[in-house]
Amino acid sequence: MSTIINNMFPFLTNLSRKNKQALLLLFDIVVLISSLFIAFSIRLGYFYFPSGDLSLLIMIFASPLLALPIFIYFGLYHTVIRYVSFKALWNINQATTMYAILWALLAFMSANWEIFPRSVVIINWILVSFSILVSRLFARWILSESYKNNNVLIYGAGSAGRQLSTALRESREYKPIAYIDDASDLHYQSIQGLKVYSHIDLEVLIKKNDIKEVLLAIPSLSRKRRKEIINLLTKYSLVVRSIPSVSDLAKGKVKINDLLEIDIKDLLGRNLASPNESLLKTNILDKVVLVTGAGGSIGSELCRQILFLKPKKLLLYDISESSLYTIEQELKNIGIHNIEVMPIIGSVADLKRMKVICGHFKVQTIYHAAAYKHVPLIEYNISQGILNNVIGTMKAAEAAISKDVETFVLISTDKAVRPTSVMGATKRIAELILQAFAALQTNTCFTMVRFGNVLDSSGSVIPLFKKQISNGGPVTVTHADVVRYFMTIPEAVELVIQSGSMAKGGEVFVLDMGEPIRIYDLAVKMIKLSGLQVIDEKNPKGDIEILYSGLRPGEKLYEELFVGDNFVTTDNKLILRANEEMINWDDLEPVLDQIKEAAIDADTQKSYMLLSQLVPEFRPKNNSTDELDWNNANK
Repeated sequence: MSTIINNMFPFLTNLSRKNKQALLLLFDIVVLISSLFIAFSIRLGYFYFPSGDLSLLIMIFASPLLALPIFIYFGLYHTVIRYVSFKALWNINQATTMYAILWALLAFMSANWEIFPRSVVIINWILVSFSILVSRLFARWILSESYKNNNVLIYGAGSAGRQLSTALRESREYKPIAYIDDASDLHYQSIQGLKVYSHIDLEVLIKKNDIKEVLLAIPSLSRKRRKEIINLLTKYSLVVRSIPSVSDLAKGKVKINDLLEIDIKDLLGRNLASPNESLLKTNILDKVVLVTGAGGSIGSELCRQILFLKPKKLLLYDISESSLYTIEQELKNIGIHNIEVMPIIGSVADLKRMKVICGHFKVQTIYHAAAYKHVPLIEYNISQGILNNVIGTMKAAEAAISKDVETFVLISTDKAVRPTSVMGATKRIAELILQAFAALQTNTCFTMVRFGNVLDSSGSVIPLFKKQISNGGPVTVTHADVVRYFMTIPEAVELVIQSGSMAKGGEVFVLDMGEPIRIYDLAVKMIKLSGLQVIDEKNPKGDIEILYSGLRPGEKLYEELFVGDNFVTTDNKLILRANEEMINWDDLEPVLDQIKEAAIDADTQKSYMLLSQLVPEFRPKNNSTDELDWNNANK
């Protein structure tokens, strides 16, 4: 329809605002004059032209001189036609009524009262009011529909769906065609002029109306049901968007008129357990909290959530100046006053600086999120991965002990379980360090929280896929059988904070990540949810190709969350506590000294040997770069 309108009225849709106003003015002049001729003709029963009554003829042709100032006064030419409201229509009615009355008074005084048909006044008023009202509504329809080149379905005929439908009628882009709803009693009923259909009618509606997008208006629906609906929609290669959830609206993250691209987290299909408010506040409320790696994906979300839990002071510790500046500015803009946010540049491997910071600010809680985490990069930079992830964790923990920090929480990873990468091995050793320190029974409670991949983190596969899709492909998947655990960053951080509050010392908490997701399937769903089709043998004329790039250095097909099967549940069903073997500090410390020396010397083979000594499950891939060769090449 929009194409037809644009072809029929290109001059109208492309006119400037002033030209549109001039066109309306000209139309109204024609209406005012012709309405009087028609009114007389209707009343008298034949076409009437007052050739013998010059004063009446003048009154007819001069009617615009009387009407237009009134119309201008009531704002008939200042309203944006595309957004004509009920108030504007009421103004039209007032303006035309006042004009009709004044014209009648002048006509009765000027023309022959004896032969002037009084009913002409009412007929003229009806004709003018009707013509001008209809012209505005017709112009609004023309201008509105001409911009709407995107037919959409609204999934959900409830309150949110009805509000969305109303908003879309005022939009320049979306044209709602129908509702889809699961409630059988609503099927084939009409709501606000749109018919309600069942999901079984989707295919017919899509083909008949050239539907390109589906808008989900079910913000309160369970995550499981949302996943089912999204899985249903993916086979139609539609762009799927949703309106914000009630919680996001309450937190001010989005506005009610936002239409969001479907969040990939909805594919996880897992409902988050309600947080224990007391656990969230235990290590934070009115305390001095230090977050290492504060500018990273996990660290920055930790800072956001901690700020809302009202610490006495929040210290942001990061070696990256740009990342530190970004998170500091964001926290300042959140607008929570009376909480000092202190950005501090430094390395966690700098023991002296860590001690000074912990002592000077009297730090009570440390969330240690500083780590190099990109598996392939650490395979090419083994020494730096060891110095940061292993030695950095040890130094940060030693600083915490020396300054009597109450709680130290390590952010760990599923790659620490039976690692095939240096990054995974270094994170497992970081866990061993904290377990060993916890056994020394210091004044600091050490604990760690292990979980898998988080959605939309830097370097995550999700942003990469989004970028590749937006560029037209191809989408690269390392291997057809690669599977990964996924969790949203806010969800993971909320569980990390609660886990830390449960700690007594030395626990390895593991977050329940749900079922692992096949990366190939994830890529296919993301392509289809973008309204595109996958190029494959069945569909060679698709839009986006999926290519296999091969496993990267240190990468494995699947990840695990537990070293063994010995774990117990906690008060939160999504937090488990693993019972795993540890190494006492006396045995661990001398090996750590050797590891540090090997890393400083960039001795890759010795580093491999020592990592394997502490983590017997470590099975490195034979595709890493030997940093020792670099050093020898420069001698």
